[in-house]
Amino acid sequence: MTVAVNRILVGGGNLPLIIAGPCVIEDTDVTRRTAVKLKEICADLGLPLIFKSSYDKANRSSIGSFRGPGIREGLRILGDIRTELDIPVLSDIHTADEAAMAAEVLDVLQIPAFLCRQTDLIVAAAGTGKPVNIKKGQFLAPWDMRNTVDKFISTGNRNLMLTERGSSFGYNNLVVDFRSFPIMRAFGYPVIFDVTHSLQLPGGQGTCSGGQREFAGPFMRAAAAAGVDGFFIEVHPEPDKALCDGPNMVRLDDLPEMLEAVVAIVNALKKEGKK
Repeated sequence: MTVAVNRILVGGGNLPLIIAGPCVIEDTDVTRRTAVKLKEICADLGLPLIFKSSYDKANRSSIGSFRGPGIREGLRILGDIRTELDIPVLSDIHTADEAAMAAEVLDVLQIPAFLCRQTDLIVAAAGTGKPVNIKKGQFLAPWDMRNTVDKFISTGNRNLMLTERGSSFGYNNLVVDFRSFPIMRAFGYPVIFDVTHSLQLPGGQGTCSGGQREFAGPFMRAAAAAGVDGFFIEVHPEPDKALCDGPNMVRLDDLPEMLEAVVAIVNALKKEGKK
């Protein structure tokens, strides 16, 4: 099954979708510069792009952690990027009350992993009629997402994508079970791989999370070979100075080489008839 996001068709053997951007909206300048560069990178490789950045990171390790500008200012910034650069935009929603307001600006609503069982939130997001990306909770088996799918499609909306972002493995660690991709894909909806959150070390630095961005390239290549329908990649011009999730974000200048490898793998699979 394919899902249409404006002119982009996700799934069905199309080139993998790239959902990318900074973890959180830090300010207008960093957000816009990143979006401009991402558009150039993806255009050069012929890859479809949805720009991502969160207006509020409600799930942070510490009460003192930076959360973003909030829904009103964040949607204004994302709306300007959407209009000026002519690219679709995505952000997280955290409550059912946010869904309608966010849907006025966003092309795709996203439900964070920790909220993937929240029935009212799922139904409200689906009720907007917009495409929705739901991340699989770190605490769920891939087959458990069938219940989430059923909640979503009970509204009649089938514009759904599911995202794998790793599973809890002991303390402060995640692992990716690559069986998850075909299992969730069997539900009939495109499956996205959240590369960078899969490399997060949740709470691994005490008051914030750690990460292992050095493994982003191998993870992307492995998932491309597994035949995922898209990649979720948080990127930043200077990850070590980022206000959120810096340790697992990819440096923007490193992204082209990683995506070139993905395109090469996808094209090789198509040539062999294995996509």
